[in-house]
Amino acid sequence: MNANEFLYSYLNNASPTGFEASGQKIWLDYIQPFIDEKIIDTYGTAVGVINPGQPYKVVIEAHADEISWFVNYIDDNGYLFLRRNGGSDALIAPSMRANIHTKDKVVKGIFGWPAIHVRDIAKDKAPAIADIFIDCGAANKKEVEEMGIHVGTVVTFEDGLMELNGKYLVGRALDNRIGGYMIAEVARRLKENNITLPYTLYVVNSVQEEIGLRGAEMIVRRLKPDLAFITDVTHDTQSPMYNKKTQGDMACGKGPVICYGPAVQNNVRDFIIDVAEKNKIDFQRQAVSRSTGTDTDSFAYATEGVASALISLPLKYMHTTVETIAKDDMNAVIDLIYQCLLKVKGGEDWRYFN
Repeated sequence: MNANEFLYSYLNNASPTGFEASGQKIWLDYIQPFIDEKIIDTYGTAVGVINPGQPYKVVIEAHADEISWFVNYIDDNGYLFLRRNGGSDALIAPSMRANIHTKDKVVKGIFGWPAIHVRDIAKDKAPAIADIFIDCGAANKKEVEEMGIHVGTVVTFEDGLMELNGKYLVGRALDNRIGGYMIAEVARRLKENNITLPYTLYVVNSVQEEIGLRGAEMIVRRLKPDLAFITDVTHDTQSPMYNKKTQGDMACGKGPVICYGPAVQNNVRDFIIDVAEKNKIDFQRQAVSRSTGTDTDSFAYATEGVASALISLPLKYMHTTVETIAKDDMNAVIDLIYQCLLKVKGGEDWRYFN
């Protein structure tokens, strides 16, 4: 499988939070030729190990899961009512097509919505979770159950990856399977360039980020690395309805975003900036408050403290089915992580003072 085939196969596969296994298998199959060992933990986080057994340990990490829905109630007429699995948006659901993931197959459904003709438009409001429902073509609850659908069945929107104007990738769940693609490409580049690292590298694809950074919290306790480069997406704030004064000024097409915040270790952040400048990789800056809202927080805090920093990919329309990233930014993130790994010597002490 070449890189482009992997990109489409991996991005188009559904990996809901808590049900990431199928995507993790695709990811591990792709990186298998580039790694020496693999680790799979109890909840499905997958790790490719390069140059195992060295005293100094470095992580590059993304998260594998996507927002989704759970079937929460099935009424007597065969309609499915839902609850969130992660930060799913009820506003975008009406008229979407749905994939209902039963034990042994995918059942098609649609998010129904009453016609404009029969609604009191003056009283229209944004749909809430209690308002949305799925029609799977069943006449009653018994027929739904015969399809293999039950309370707890997970549901994803149906949408595939596409290109926009030759410059952008658009699809569902680029947050953050595009990160899994990027760290896999870093591993491939290391292998193809015959790089021997002076440390052990863990290429980590964590589960359950969308419900509280839980997969990263588990795996960092197991690996106990010395250094972690985390990648995730962040908001492009250029399109309408964003406020740059409160949400920052980041744009697709202007390069990776380097994050400033308490969870980001300052010396590691400055190391990344230095690598970017020396390699003429354009980058942007972002400030966060109490937390980054990414797996960086778990790597920073879940153990005794891992020197961690965040390299973000600008993304439009987060948590929709048309999440959009610039291909140039994606390639720049891959290059920046790769160049950072080449610069790490394997004995760095990142403490602010000693």
